[in-house]
Amino acid sequence: MIEIERKFLVTSEDYKKEANVKKRIVQGFLNSHPNRTVRVRIKADKGFLTVKGKSSANGTMRFEWEREIPLSEAESLLRLCEEGVISKVRYEVVCGAHTFEVDEFHGENEGLIVAEVELKNEDESFERPDWLGEEVTGQIKYYNSQLSKKPFNKWNE
Repeated sequence: MIEIERKFLVTSEDYKKEANVKKRIVQGFLNSHPNRTVRVRIKADKGFLTVKGKSSANGTMRFEWEREIPLSEAESLLRLCEEGVISKVRYEVVCGAHTFEVDEFHGENEGLIVAEVELKNEDESFERPDWLGEEVTGQIKYYNSQLSKKPFNKWNE
């Protein structure tokens, strides 16, 4: 139940041509404390409840527990979430032996595009697509739980 991932900014929309999956995601947080987050997510027509622990010092590893829940329950739980629901479209792009999840944010986070790749261990190498930009792994402001509190479009305020 340990998630190991790296996060990057995206430099172009070329990932859309390479994507094999595209899904709309709406999510909120029942708890967004940095040491533990509890997320409710609707991905396409499925509901999920996820608990994540505090990230490691370099931001690549953390505890993650996720279960699918009935869509109706996810919709009800979203109404209980903290302010700042996240809306995004996720594109899945296979590159070599890995799949990149590219999130194109909407609403108050419009303009932000972030790619994540899950790894088996912290030192695992992976093929980098041309559209992969600056690494932002461990930068808390890019965590969805923080984007719900301080959206991308308010970073310069």
